[in-house]
Amino acid sequence: MHAAPQPRLKAALWDMDGTLVDTEPYWIAAEHALVEAHGGRWSHEQAMQLVGQSLTHSAGILQEAGVRMEKRDIIDTLSAQVIERIRVEVPWRPGARELLEELHGAGVRCALVTMSEGPLAHEVVASLPKPYFEFMVTGDSVSQGKPHPEAYLTAVERLRLSDPELTVDHCVALEDSIPGVAAALASGVVTVGIPHQMPLPEDAGRTTWSTLAGRTVAELEQLVADRARLAGAGVLLEGAN
Repeated sequence: MHAAPQPRLKAALWDMDGTLVDTEPYWIAAEHALVEAHGGRWSHEQAMQLVGQSLTHSAGILQEAGVRMEKRDIIDTLSAQVIERIRVEVPWRPGARELLEELHGAGVRCALVTMSEGPLAHEVVASLPKPYFEFMVTGDSVSQGKPHPEAYLTAVERLRLSDPELTVDHCVALEDSIPGVAAALASGVVTVGIPHQMPLPEDAGRTTWSTLAGRTVAELEQLVADRARLAGAGVLLEGAN
């Protein structure tokens, strides 16, 4: 009797803001300027509530803080300011480009799964030296933002178009925020949390790394293998009852 083949790492699904690039300070500065322009005050605690959330949700919070603009106008204003900063300097997170390069060399497919909209995501991706990302799922291409799993499920389905045998068990998500981690876990993909602006709550369902610096494809492959091993053990235990 031959053992079933173990799932292998086929794809890495990358969050952008806070995971690939440290744009959160750019967003927070834009939020401060916007709220203050409307006579309000914007605290660090309020800004932290928006980390990893969809832009539509964030725009609603900014309206509650006194910004007298339509949600679409708020999103466009904030995004334009962040894009302007990105064009001056892209603040890469430690280890992110190195891991991207290794994944690319190993033939592991990469997709960007971000709540930022297309124009900003394109600016970031265009500044990379190689076409690391096969495609992007952006906040303006889904109907429900993180923490809903739609963005990650959409990414998996797009990957399956050219590899019907691919499942969530072949995919690893890299995320820094509470909403992002929740979205990845809810989709069923193997999830790595790399906390940055805010700590992540304890959760046995994910792996936590303090940084991507020094991390390797082999470690991501091991996470996929560990998921398969645990799933297999669960099946064996269930059959024994």
